[in-house]
Amino acid sequence: MKTSQAQDYKKSLSLIIKRVEESKHEAITTVNKLLIELYWFIGGTIINLQEKSKWGDGVVEKLSQDLRMKYPEMKGFSVQNLWYMKKFYLTYRGASILQTLSGEISWSNNVLILDKTKSIEEKEFYLKMCIKERWSYRELQRQVDSAYFERFMLSQKPDKLVKIEQEKLAIPLDDIYRHLKDEYILEFLDLSETFSEKELRKAILNNLRDFFLEFGKNLSFVGDEYPLVVDGEEFRIDLLFFHRELKCLIAIELKIGEFKPEYVGKMQFYLAALDEQIKLPHENPSVGLILCRSKKDSVVRLTLSKIHEPVKISIYQTKLPDKKLIQQRLERIKLPEKLLFNDSMSYVRL
Repeated sequence: MKTSQAQDYKKSLSLIIKRVEESKHEAITTVNKLLIELYWFIGGTIINLQEKSKWGDGVVEKLSQDLRMKYPEMKGFSVQNLWYMKKFYLTYRGASILQTLSGEISWSNNVLILDKTKSIEEKEFYLKMCIKERWSYRELQRQVDSAYFERFMLSQKPDKLVKIEQEKLAIPLDDIYRHLKDEYILEFLDLSETFSEKELRKAILNNLRDFFLEFGKNLSFVGDEYPLVVDGEEFRIDLLFFHRELKCLIAIELKIGEFKPEYVGKMQFYLAALDEQIKLPHENPSVGLILCRSKKDSVVRLTLSKIHEPVKISIYQTKLPDKKLIQQRLERIKLPEKLLFNDSMSYVRL
């Protein structure tokens, strides 16, 4: 076989494989949408029987029995699942957009959202995040348990801690706040009560998959202890990532104690060096994230009040938080009565 023939064959094979994978994905997506539509129809039918034909709750058990007898090979017609179909219909029948979104994710993820969330805004948030981040059931469950929605909303509040002049930033502050939260949950690191910065960094590197789940799948890992040489002296950034949506480098400094003002000066130096030595011409200026165990709001506010580089000060926990406490914190913040999340997952006040 000639070299050109071999190359043509290899290229053709790659194209076929790509098309097969695309077809498989489209087939799975289509089947899932049809299944969700079927469950929506069954849920609506149950409601119709109860509201118009005056059937009681016993209709659910009767339908389950008859459907399982008719379609013994099909799973999903259990009494419990039919109750979920009814709940599914009742929850979204006045929200056509959310009904459409529900067809983009698995039924198991839909059930989890129906079960574990309260407000329609929270449901919308998790539906859109499932689609955007392609969360599995396990990943979605972890995010709900870690109060991801509440923490996201706390990060979206009008930030009184950081006052950077917008016109001096290539990336809008709203975008930075949307992607970098105030608080991160790192329970998957399985750290002891006391640990060093080196142990924290090593644990993150050993659990990058879960780290990306908490930080968002737009991150790409660049390196740890990333070296920067300035005038012959070497400096090292704890963790360096590239954010595909923000189109910039994200420098992360890890601290095992409370935030100190001097951390920001060091981060500013790193950002300037990254922009001069590493950043490509088409990329946005680098962003810094300082992760601490705790912080005092007034200290953070004063420290960041005169800087012009995008630096975010966040805290982290190494155990799952008390979700009720986070919900209470969110309730103390005045949010609009009704929210609508746009495609970029920023909320729009209505």
